[in-house]
Amino acid sequence: MHEATFFDLIVSPNVLPHYVSFAFLASAILIVTAIVIRVSMSLVPQGIQNFVEAVAEAMYKLSEENIGHEYGEFFFPLICTLFMYILLCNFFGLIPGFDSPTANINVTASLAVPVFLIYQIWGFKVHGLRYIRHFLGPIQSIYALPLMGFMFLTEIISHLARPLTLAVRLFGNMFAKHLMLLVLALLLPLFVPDLILFLGFGISLVQAFVFTLLAAVYIAGAVQEAH
Repeated sequence: MHEATFFDLIVSPNVLPHYVSFAFLASAILIVTAIVIRVSMSLVPQGIQNFVEAVAEAMYKLSEENIGHEYGEFFFPLICTLFMYILLCNFFGLIPGFDSPTANINVTASLAVPVFLIYQIWGFKVHGLRYIRHFLGPIQSIYALPLMGFMFLTEIISHLARPLTLAVRLFGNMFAKHLMLLVLALLLPLFVPDLILFLGFGISLVQAFVFTLLAAVYIAGAVQEAH
């Protein structure tokens, strides 16, 4: 009888689920890439440095435009890391033998919940107790107390739903992408392999961008003044 080795235990889905393994792999790739670029950084970017700088510049612009100049630069590392990590996890599903960690609700929830906590904490950090005004609606006076109470309840439900919608949207789209690509590959394996990969590439890119954009918008709503 074959005795299980330490490697067998580590890669076994019963000990470490595949989505966890690939999530760790994505983190390791990003860390190693960052170290390599940092060590070999050149004033004239080439290869992987050129690509990463292009992505970072795009995410910096997204952060500045949506969050604002005052806090955009501060939250840029978070926004850029979210985009690169989600994009890499999404792309794993296009590699034979690999699986997309973001096709599992546990991974997407582990990304959505921290975003929710971060923007709520920073909302109170920036505004103090005045952050509650963000939940009271546009009409805030003693004569509109019933309306303010209704708006407060509505806003609380809306905010609590945000991490759920962030997690489910990314998970649902990536899971559906896998099923769709699998069906297309089974039906037309000889005619549309390039089309299938191109479609999967587009879906992966769009979903990473949507998650990151919504995270930036939620942060912006928390740190900016209530209107």
